[in-house]
Amino acid sequence: MFHASPWRADFPAIAALQRQRQTYLDNAATSQKPQAMIDALAHYYSHGAANVHRAQHLPGALATQAFEASREKIAQWLNAPGPNQILLSHGATSAFNLLAYGLEARLNAGEQIAVSALEHHANLLPWQQLAQRKGLELVVLPLTAAGHVDLDQAREMIGPRTRLLAVSQLSNVLGTLQPLAALLALAREQGALTVVDGAQGAVHGRQDVQALGCDFYVLSGHKLYAPEGVGVIYGRGEALGQLSHWQFGGEMVHQADYHRATFQPAPLGFEAGTPAIGAVLGLGAALDYLGALDTAAVLAHEAALHAQLLRGLRDREGVVLLGEPEQALASFNVAGVHPADLAQLLSEQGVAVRAGHHCTMPLIKRLGVQGAIRVSLALYNDSSDLQCFFDALDNALGLLR
Repeated sequence: MFHASPWRADFPAIAALQRQRQTYLDNAATSQKPQAMIDALAHYYSHGAANVHRAQHLPGALATQAFEASREKIAQWLNAPGPNQILLSHGATSAFNLLAYGLEARLNAGEQIAVSALEHHANLLPWQQLAQRKGLELVVLPLTAAGHVDLDQAREMIGPRTRLLAVSQLSNVLGTLQPLAALLALAREQGALTVVDGAQGAVHGRQDVQALGCDFYVLSGHKLYAPEGVGVIYGRGEALGQLSHWQFGGEMVHQADYHRATFQPAPLGFEAGTPAIGAVLGLGAALDYLGALDTAAVLAHEAALHAQLLRGLRDREGVVLLGEPEQALASFNVAGVHPADLAQLLSEQGVAVRAGHHCTMPLIKRLGVQGAIRVSLALYNDSSDLQCFFDALDNALGLLR
């Protein structure tokens, strides 16, 4: 069955890529942008850019108003209790580093940080480095064969010394949704803080951080149809109160003299220097665009495409899927074929996929593979994109075998 995307025309880059005979299936790395978001950026930059929170002139007041309106939109999108629980960073990686440095003073030698075996480097290395600085034990929760955190083993490994759990919502390699409710409950039983990497999960449907019950939730703007350079941290009120400041300067200052300073509370106290104003406004516009769509229809379309992708891969001899993908993407290898060689042949036929370790080198090593090809979907993809991919894949495999 052909699955068409009624939202395809909202993304001008798709038409431009088609004119270049390109099929874009690397959405887990970054997304294309809707015209509504592009228009919002153009309006800000063409009608008077100004810095925020620090000017008495009209352009500054308008920029600040629009900036804080975007923060409010993000809070509403995540069902956060209020905008003061939304911290804006320069990306998800920056957000995780903010949390790792901000929580450092709360952790003591001999305590544990738990992460899952499938974490992206952005949600692994900040905790790894924190553990090394503070003499903490980094506990790695193993996976089932399907690609989920093994809850039986997690129950044995998360204990009284566990002070923080960091886990992805949706794996950027395996496409598996993790059992967050159970994992977060295990951590809460031990009084541990919880950090959820929502960089992939936030793209597919609205999230409810209050229902989820995490202490921190992180997402990335450029995957969510917004510009590069903006990330979001939702923080539960009490958890935000445990963060220490880690970057200094600009409007995060409350009072300062040459020898001492005091700092603003959240959120401004954790937004040192000039923020990525345009990117923040772009994220607000992207959420306006997404909020006007029929979310159920979007999810149904993405699910139908994902099922079509999995069927096509499983029908092809020699294709080996990694794990049991559930949403948005699938990673695979072909027996006897290096993923980089296959990706190059696909690229030469105008099909853009990702090959390599996908910034999850420890996971790829644990899976015992050199890397993998990843195909990832967005709401603007349709069956014609998958047909192009499968035609190119068949051609490539015919050359390589």
